[in-house]
Amino acid sequence: MLLDTASLYFRAFFGVPDTMKAADGTPTNAIRGLLDFIARLVENHRPTHLVACWDDNWRPSWRVALIPSYKAQRVEYVTPKGEQVEEVPDRLEVQVPYIRACLDALGIAIVGAADHEADDVIGTLSHQAQMPVDVVTGDRDLFQLIDDSRAIRVIYTAARGVGRAEVYDEKALLAKYEIPANRYADFATLRGDASDGLPGVKGVGEKTAASLITAYGDLDSIRAAAADPSTPMAAGVKRKILDAADYLDVAPKVVAVAKDAPVTVANFQLPQQVLDPERWLDLVELLELGSSAQRVMNALNLGPKS
Repeated sequence: MLLDTASLYFRAFFGVPDTMKAADGTPTNAIRGLLDFIARLVENHRPTHLVACWDDNWRPSWRVALIPSYKAQRVEYVTPKGEQVEEVPDRLEVQVPYIRACLDALGIAIVGAADHEADDVIGTLSHQAQMPVDVVTGDRDLFQLIDDSRAIRVIYTAARGVGRAEVYDEKALLAKYEIPANRYADFATLRGDASDGLPGVKGVGEKTAASLITAYGDLDSIRAAAADPSTPMAAGVKRKILDAADYLDVAPKVVAVAKDAPVTVANFQLPQQVLDPERWLDLVELLELGSSAQRVMNALNLGPKS
């Protein structure tokens, strides 16, 4: 089970009451929410291995070099060293180091990769996996990883939450978007995503993108058909595809989830015992994690053994 960690803690922050806080006033809704999410996911899906995938760089330089608008609207400020800081609510930002500390203390593997996003870590670990993979995310871009032949599916949290998350395999994805999973990246490139600063092909929405993929196959074939006067593609759609040539030259690399990110492969099995009991107890007490701490301990079977 590969967790898109930021996707989950953002969801926890906005979904769990912000009245949750420690005695010193530190907000804890994202921390407690994430621990509750992990507990529920482990209870519902019973993974043997678990990785909290991390954004070592939420806006990788190589993606920005190709499409400067990529996630540009999320930049809050640039440090004197040129580091771009993502706009994150103050009450969430203060919780992120504690989230990482809790996962570390429990012994849940945290994996990032230099100049890559968590999506790329997930793509790389999925590509390397020798077992079935469940990707937990609220990000549609990761639908491109779905592969029934390798038992890779997506547990999608954005629509109905973690407790009633939708499980997408190739059949479910086809029913939703009318495209095969191995063409989802092409579909996403055509459609674009305003939240990520990806303009897409102007005037081409989901339905048109899906129909183009159904008719012509992959993106290269669609572009070739648009350039060929003899193809039956509507003249207006051809013009839209041709006008977007500069975007389509670079967007596929930006949209594609990397499968060769420099991750460090380790033992990702569920912890058999709390890795750092003293630190974990200190965090539980300091943050007053109460039932959330107990719930995740129970789900991971990390309580006292008889």
